Amino acid sequence: MKRLFIVFGAIATIMISWAAASAAGLSNQTIGEVTQAAVATGAPQDFNALAMNGLMNFLSMTGFANLTLPNFVMICVGLLFIFLAIKFDYEPLLLIPIGAGVIIGNIPFVAGNQIGIYEEGSVLSYLYFGVEKGIYPPLIFLGIGAMTDFTSLIANPKLMLLGAAAQVGVFLTFIGAISLGFDLNEAAAIGIIGGADGPTAIFLSSKSAPHLLGAIAIAAYSYMALVPVIQPPIMRLMTTPEERKIRMKPPRTVTKTEKILFPLVGLILTTFISPSALPLLGMLFFGNLLKESGHTERLANTARTSMIDIITILLGVTVGASTQASVFITTSSLKIFALGAVAFAIATFSGLAFAKMMNLFLKGDNKINPLIGAAGVSAVPDSARVVQQEGLKADSNNHLLMHAMAPNVAGVIGSAVAAGILISFLSYFQQVGGM
Repeated sequence: MKRLFIVFGAIATIMISWAAASAAGLSNQTIGEVTQAAVATGAPQDFNALAMNGLMNFLSMTGFANLTLPNFVMICVGLLFIFLAIKFDYEPLLLIPIGAGVIIGNIPFVAGNQIGIYEEGSVLSYLYFGVEKGIYPPLIFLGIGAMTDFTSLIANPKLMLLGAAAQVGVFLTFIGAISLGFDLNEAAAIGIIGGADGPTAIFLSSKSAPHLLGAIAIAAYSYMALVPVIQPPIMRLMTTPEERKIRMKPPRTVTKTEKILFPLVGLILTTFISPSALPLLGMLFFGNLLKESGHTERLANTARTSMIDIITILLGVTVGASTQASVFITTSSLKIFALGAVAFAIATFSGLAFAKMMNLFLKGDNKINPLIGAAGVSAVPDSARVVQQEGLKADSNNHLLMHAMAPNVAGVIGSAVAAGILISFLSYFQQVGGM
């Protein structure tokens, strides 16, 4: 072991000396040549001073010398995300790439070497292009469509209203953001956090408020991961023990023809309502058609496995790296996180309230368990799982997962439609303002 320390100590000494000489402008000389020259001239003191200056220059270029408090805070945030993902299993497929990206984006470096995500020509900048231009979100929607089973929604279409009701959080937060001083474009991008849909939030932010993209994306994915923490208290507050015990009748059997027709009808209907959401909705329903057609299993399997995994890695790491402390830690970011929490709470509240209101018009075994209203946010499938867990706490034999998936997938469609409406709304005001 002692010999090992000696060897590594010698290597470290040589490397530091070489770096010191290089930093001092002698990169075309070896350490041996520098030493020989110093000995020949009889000026060891000059060499020592030169080596010390070079060493200091080298140290000034390390991350330790350039570390700032905001960098340190963000690195701790990245470590926290990874901890939550591993320890508590909070969306590990999202939080681990994002957490690693936050750390990568906040390692201090000397600007000008094409390293940072905001430096033109850097590798991270090229990878981030897919986020900036809204390329990754539609590809993720393609994978989501290929892995989503819309059977529960087709069997009970009225539950689609719960997915629509949850979007109230989007528009109320939009108004709240304007009242806090954000302009229309920024407020629209912040409001979509209420849909609890990371890809949709990124898609809208890339078009309306790219300078806030990092904060909005991190807020959206953070609240998606914290669904098991945020939603249960609101669910228990909004429902009575008797309501949580309501058992819903089994959904009817859905035919193969209905499964094939649903993505086609859904594509045409939703995109006619909200044409601006075509990249998201088009890919979502196209992916589902690949799954349900029965003749493109290879394509569907690629979309829901390899492709979505690759895009998730790239999206997570680059979104995390975009939280570079110098551009991320601002007053606006704090407001966005606060508004995001409010948006998510309002969306959950709206879904639950609408479910209770629907029960006023439903009789007998047609009544719905109000808990499934919380699944109207599009955090698939976590919010549906939370509904299942809360239902089992009230009645250990009451399984709500299949019923909750209906408003859950409806929420995915609803958030994309809401994003398209906001884009059209912004476009209209820009045209009016330019007249």
